[in-house]
Amino acid sequence: MNLDLLQAAAADNRWVAILPELLLGCLALLLLVLEIVLPKKQHGIIPTFSIVGQLGILVGTLVNFRTEFIGQETFNGLLYHSMSGQFLRVFFLLTSILVSILGVVSLAKQKMPRVEFFNIVLVVSAAMMLLVQSHHFVMLFVALETVTIGFYILVSYYRTNPLSLEAGLKYLVMGALSSAILLFGIVFLYGVVGNPALAASGVARGSMDFTSIREFLAAHPDHFLAKGGILFVLAGVAFKIGTVPFQIWVPDVDQGAPTPVTAFLAVGSKAAGFGVLMVLAYTFGAYQGLVVPVLSVMAAATILFGNIAALTQYNVKRLIGLSGVSHAGYLLLGVIASYSDPLAPSAVYFYLFTYLIASFAVFAVMTHVSGDDDTDQELENYADLVKTHPFLATILAIGLGSLAGIPPLAGFIGKLMIFLAAYHAGLWALLGIAIVGVVISIYYYFGWIKAAFFPSWRLPVPATEPTPVLPRTPVGVMAGVAMVTLAVASVVLGFYQGPLVEWLALR
Repeated sequence: MNLDLLQAAAADNRWVAILPELLLGCLALLLLVLEIVLPKKQHGIIPTFSIVGQLGILVGTLVNFRTEFIGQETFNGLLYHSMSGQFLRVFFLLTSILVSILGVVSLAKQKMPRVEFFNIVLVVSAAMMLLVQSHHFVMLFVALETVTIGFYILVSYYRTNPLSLEAGLKYLVMGALSSAILLFGIVFLYGVVGNPALAASGVARGSMDFTSIREFLAAHPDHFLAKGGILFVLAGVAFKIGTVPFQIWVPDVDQGAPTPVTAFLAVGSKAAGFGVLMVLAYTFGAYQGLVVPVLSVMAAATILFGNIAALTQYNVKRLIGLSGVSHAGYLLLGVIASYSDPLAPSAVYFYLFTYLIASFAVFAVMTHVSGDDDTDQELENYADLVKTHPFLATILAIGLGSLAGIPPLAGFIGKLMIFLAAYHAGLWALLGIAIVGVVISIYYYFGWIKAAFFPSWRLPVPATEPTPVLPRTPVGVMAGVAMVTLAVASVVLGFYQGPLVEWLALR
């Protein structure tokens, strides 16, 4: 009997369904093997090998799109495959490639091990891909902790810098606290679902897959312990996406982390968190009366805090970190609207994609402008950037313009889609707050652009001596191609979004 059960379980382990994740894991191991077998003088080709390998996996994923698994559970209910999960797979592969490209530029200025950085990026990316396809709380927690542990290392990777070590410690405290809160919520739900009263709802006792939980919550729409579990789970996820009131150390972590890791946190970690939140919002649908007010308060506070706090920042890494907090608030509007508007989820994923291309354009410029001290990047360092390096200045302007939501760039369309979803859902108050947030954000985004383009409008920095302009790293071919692609994508998606929106509408 037990052997039959094991055979049945093994038959559902369709490994081809997670082929991209397996290939990323194999590539990560191969990098370590290359570090051992290659002479030290040839270790410089390992990062390039990693990037080329990831590009191959990306192309393979796009060409051999596994649509036969869409709408199916695999690995005995641990994973559920959807079109949104497929999109996020591609999203994380793009993120990993761009982080690796920025890592090549940033690590060239540091005396740090290099191969390990790219290895961890690959492992974290694969874990994120599994995280957003999770259909069971055990799978979700294991994948989430794999991501978090990888970021513990990456945030403090420049260990000779005190601010980087401080950022790593603060991220460790944040991560441990959020994991504890999330696990506490999972335990609450496990206790509820394991209750003998489940016999009346026909759900298998003790089951922690999302389908069973959704069915139980629908059968028991006012269970006190279930409400507590839902709140704790939402709080744990809110830590990961950096929303109020769990955002307090976000700017510190973003400033202290290496710039490529800051980009990875701002884009990849945020997308993974919202991918999970979209699934949980659907799972907790029967408790919409609890989830919507909680997320609404969180969204309003996040938008206002992120934008207002960014107004006084001179350090651009802190500025972009607080800006990311406000973007989490806008994305929460889409999550809330998904209960009323069937097109809201596609608006969330489109916004995430526009956020990716705009953010990495800005982070690419930051990586090239930064000096040996990666944490010391002030607005004054960007003075005369248009004269000394017009290419970087142009990319910076396009990226910041898109983040601000200026037409005709892609960020404008992303915000417009989110706002339309909020309008259709009747979220009038939140929509008004979001519009106010956009207006506020224009000030600090354009303040950064003015610092780069108009020397006479430089913001004063209180110091006895003027801040020196940092030496700019020459733009290599790979980084240059990536920046041009990101800038062109921001412009093109501002005019034409049809195929991407149609793809995202298929869930």
